[in-house]
Amino acid sequence: MDSSIPIFFAANIYNSGTNKESMEENEFLPVLTYLYEKTLILQDPGQFNKVLYFYLIDSLAHIDYTAGIYAFNILSPKNIMSGEYLRWRIDEEKKGDRAKFPGFISWLKENRPERFARLPSLWQMIYDPEDPAGYRSFRIVLDPDSRNPLPLDFFYVIIDEFFESEFLKSLYEDASLSRLFKTYREMC
Repeated sequence: MDSSIPIFFAANIYNSGTNKESMEENEFLPVLTYLYEKTLILQDPGQFNKVLYFYLIDSLAHIDYTAGIYAFNILSPKNIMSGEYLRWRIDEEKKGDRAKFPGFISWLKENRPERFARLPSLWQMIYDPEDPAGYRSFRIVLDPDSRNPLPLDFFYVIIDEFFESEFLKSLYEDASLSRLFKTYREMC
């Protein structure tokens, strides 16, 4: 074998950029830890409005995926598994009342701006057709023309918003946001 040709082992290629030293210095790992340490233990998600709960978990999955691709190699098992979930959810969001959710957020903006303003900012940005933010290849993208990673503080803010007690309480079947969704659903 020609010694001038470098030998690559799968483990070396796979671990490039994700070795232990780099992981310890990666500024996005604390964001993931922050997300993973959140809990719904004081809530009863089984009593949440099913559509709102789907979009809550969906948003958390997009946060996890976006921070994960900044923290780990795009082909890490963690990112592959997250991508597989997100591929599945594309079909799931089209089922039943879930398909009405983006329209519901726009309806809130037009008809209940005070309630829209209290939604998690990620929902406000992603589902507002006038906002350039969106999910691109499952990543959260605020500015489609930017190639810069999202700022760390952005992740902490949106994670906290989804775990605010008042927001979580509004997801229950008989709670405010759920009642507004039912009102919107009946109008459609």
